[in-house]
Amino acid sequence: MTDLTLRGGPGARLDAEIEVKRSRFLCRLVRVSDEDEARAAVERARKEHHGARHHCSAFVLGGSGEPGQVRRSNDDGEPSGTAGAPMLEALTGRGLIDCAAVVTRYFGGVLLGAGGLVRAYSDAVLAAADTAASNGLLVARERRDLYSVALPHADAGRVEAELRRHAGVMVLDTTYDERAVLRLAGDGGELAALVAAATSGAGDLVPLGHQWVDAETTASN
Repeated sequence: MTDLTLRGGPGARLDAEIEVKRSRFLCRLVRVSDEDEARAAVERARKEHHGARHHCSAFVLGGSGEPGQVRRSNDDGEPSGTAGAPMLEALTGRGLIDCAAVVTRYFGGVLLGAGGLVRAYSDAVLAAADTAASNGLLVARERRDLYSVALPHADAGRVEAELRRHAGVMVLDTTYDERAVLRLAGDGGELAALVAAATSGAGDLVPLGHQWVDAETTASN
């Protein structure tokens, strides 16, 4: 499954709501880059909806294939296992990473039981994820090889434009000092060939390691 996250970088947000037996479940998806940002998202929802009793949460940080991926969940006073865990399962089931989900519940007077709570909290997250997908608000997260190439200022714009025409190449940024330095993500072999062609062999590709980047995808959830 493709790893996905909210388009727009850390802080990007989407809200959705479902109602189950007069209880309102408000789900907020927030793109986050670390645990502090995830917990801050929970606290913002708690302050905004201070009249609600429960603000249950789950978040996933890091790619699905990474040994250091972080997954956390919290039931915030709901019966153990009825909120945070199903929310976390909904996030991972939709392939969402680097995202926090906060579901605020306004009690409607009808007890839902453990099974009802599990379904409601899960469905609230799924509703938010599916709304994001249907509105084109999700972007793939991919681990890419990083490189740089230093160019004369006069050539940088032309070379950047040529590289951007290739779907497998990402131009992450360009910095200007004595020379213009393009930071690129993509397959090393392909990039080396493209840079050589664009610079008549004058551009030297320098490896910089790896980085998770946003990459457009046509995958559908």
